[in-house]
Parts: sequence; structure tokens; C-alpha cells
Amino acid sequence: MSMSRYYQALRDKIGTARIFSPAVAAIIRDESGRILFVRSADDSLWSLPAGAIELGETPAQAVVREVYEETGLQVEARHLAGVFGGKEYRWTYPDGNQVEYLICLFDCDVVGGILHPVDGEAAELAYFAPNSRPHLQWPYPSELFAANPTRTAYFS
Repeated sequence: MSMSRYYQALRDKIGTARIFSPAVAAIIRDESGRILFVRSADDSLWSLPAGAIELGETPAQAVVREVYEETGLQVEARHLAGVFGGKEYRWTYPDGNQVEYLICLFDCDVVGGILHPVDGEAAELAYFAPNSRPHLQWPYPSELFAANPTRTAYFS
């Protein structure tokens, strides 16, 4: 999905200056424990299915919406795996827009849908074994991707 009206109105006022943005991401495992990753159509970087929280949404609602928009899968958020932010979660998009994310990362279960990019933001969707995942855009702790993750939430 393209930029929401809220973020577009904000960008119209401040240009490309850095904004603080609450966001969500999802760890989705298939039946053999592999994790779903998304390669961005914008910059070819790999990440988890993710996106900004919109006004009026809870983080759990946002992760359900974002996963569907990027992957075509319907999910339920089962566990908060961690909250991440700070300088390591800053990004400048190809159009020059700067952002610093605060990411709520959820473990999610698939409850429906068919795996396919919906909104054009994903160039590729692929499952990887936890120990052979691609290099990721964000520096999430490797323990999050373990075959049998602990249920302790991580914070940065």
C-alpha cells in the first residue's frame, strides 16, 4: 500500500525530515519451522513482513493488516516477541524520506489466505530455515529466529 493520508499530510508539512514512526513486524513460521521473509521491491533488502501502525489501530490490528498487504496471508498475533528502536532502526527511503521506527515484533500464526504479494511492496516472498536466513534490514537478535524460541520478549 502506498503512504497513508496521515503520513502523506505529515510529509507535505515537513518534507523529508526524520519522523518517529510506530511500526509492527511479524515472525511467521511454516509447518517445518522456516520463517517467512520479504524482499522489498524498492531496495531489494530482506525483512520480516512489516509496516507502520496507522492512526486508530492497535499494534495487533496493524500486524494483521500489514502481513495481509505484503503477503496475502491472514494471521493472528500470538505473542509479543520484542520491541525495538533507536538509532539502529533509522532509515532513509529512496525518495529521501527519513524515519526512525519503534517496532513491535509479534510471533504470528497463519489462519488463512494464499501466499502472494498483494500491494506491490514485495518483490519476493520466501521461507528460510532459522539458521540460513538472509541478511536483514534490521538488527533483530538472532535468538528470535531460533527453532524453539523462548517466550521472553526482547527489548532494545
